[in-house]
Amino acid sequence: MGFDAKTTIAEGRAVLGIELGSTRIKAVVIGEDNKPIASGSHDWENQLVNGIWTYSLDAVWAGLQDCYSNMAADVKEKYGVEVESFAAIGFSAMMHGYMAFDKNDELLVPFRTWRNTITGEASKELFDLFNYNIPQRWSISHLYQSILNGEEHVKDVTFFTTLSGYIHWKLTGEKAIGVGDASGMFPIDIETKDFNKEMIRKFNELVAPKGYPWKLEELMPKVLVAGETAGVLTEEGAKLLDVSGKLKAGIPLCPPEGDAGTGMAATNSVAQRTGNVSAGTSVFAMIVLEKDLSKAYPEIDLVTTPSGDLVAMVHCNNCTSDLNAWVNIFKEFADAFGVKADMNELFGTLYNKALEGDKDCGGLLAYNYFSGEHITGFEAGRPLFVRTPDSKFNLANFIRVNLYTSLGALKVGMDILLKGEDVKVDKIMGHGGLFKTEGVGQSILAAAMNSPVSVMKTAGEGGAWGIALLASYMANKKEGETLDAFLNDKVFAGDAGIEMAPDAADVAGFDTFIERYKAGLPIERAAVDSLK
Repeated sequence: MGFDAKTTIAEGRAVLGIELGSTRIKAVVIGEDNKPIASGSHDWENQLVNGIWTYSLDAVWAGLQDCYSNMAADVKEKYGVEVESFAAIGFSAMMHGYMAFDKNDELLVPFRTWRNTITGEASKELFDLFNYNIPQRWSISHLYQSILNGEEHVKDVTFFTTLSGYIHWKLTGEKAIGVGDASGMFPIDIETKDFNKEMIRKFNELVAPKGYPWKLEELMPKVLVAGETAGVLTEEGAKLLDVSGKLKAGIPLCPPEGDAGTGMAATNSVAQRTGNVSAGTSVFAMIVLEKDLSKAYPEIDLVTTPSGDLVAMVHCNNCTSDLNAWVNIFKEFADAFGVKADMNELFGTLYNKALEGDKDCGGLLAYNYFSGEHITGFEAGRPLFVRTPDSKFNLANFIRVNLYTSLGALKVGMDILLKGEDVKVDKIMGHGGLFKTEGVGQSILAAAMNSPVSVMKTAGEGGAWGIALLASYMANKKEGETLDAFLNDKVFAGDAGIEMAPDAADVAGFDTFIERYKAGLPIERAAVDSLK
């Protein structure tokens, strides 16, 4: 059935999702069929201030307001109507980080984003205290590091939250957060879908000698799951978001979420035994678990879906940068011959050439480490290509090894889950630049994971669409309808994407390569130590 976008917007039945990513703030409006009908965006950059990666509050609000007005202008241009109301609104943002406020609701220190790696001591101590991986970027790592550093502001904290939680609070007056975003602040108890009480107790005991006037549980936002109403847009909030003053108050907001949760919604991978892999400049995999892992691993982050199911996340710093650098070398070669090569064609030709290579890359070895890689224990990286004199050195193997290595660190982390913990995965959704050339990145990932991989066209809509879907779920779900069922039936019905099963010979070839990759890590170490 067709939907009339103009009427849907005019009657306030459309849904708005806004996500604050690292480089872009994006707004997506969806209609009653949950498909995008309008959008707006605003580009921004983080700043390095006194050694801290941050965004100013002025930049946050100026960016949000500009993004919103661009979306409203897009609606006006396409449909000739003014935006006055929505059925629901949702906000999401980069996970983790630290925004701490005092009793007057003033920000105590500049927003510390996920990019900061200044909490190593806190992260390690909390890992040992909780027997649970607490990465450096988590909010609790930032709070505890501030305590270890003896920072003056800690005694004055009355509330700390993430960027999405902050925006939601300012627009609704509610100190609430979605469970997915909350799981990057502090560990979640999967049974209660709330912050882990036993770990809160341990933390309070740990810092008790400091004599702070607070308990940890008093400082954190209320945790909500997908489908719950997290508040309504206040008069002040409406004016703050829409400077034109046309937006009406009273619109319900869904729980604010992190970019991991919205990515899961946008790729239909919130059910157990599903996962998604995002592969671009960096690469991460998120697998929804059926049960807890047997122990804590520093290589694996545990977060949750927006519904509060446990997710294992393997995050690697490096993916396609070195691959792209090599493709640029081939472009220079073509240019030197006076051949003007189209970049899409060049990528397509070289990627497809890789499929002709030996399954194990003919003995070649490469590391794509533009930066450090915590999965394999590197604080800095040196891109590297190595071979023995008798390796089968040809173009197909060369491109193939650079494709393999773009997923090398991910494979090391995933093998802990798939082989060490015997985690079962029925399907993986692939999205990001690696999958642009049809069938190539997909087959390589299927080999690395030994699992079917699907690629959907809609995955490119990204997190803003994902949070819009979560807002739509809150507004439109039926009694007892799960998020998984809603996405399957109302959003992705008939769009399963193009699935590719792993080829047994490719799987065996990738396994051979990864043994060579692990054995060669001392070569990478020597390069890091020797090339300054």
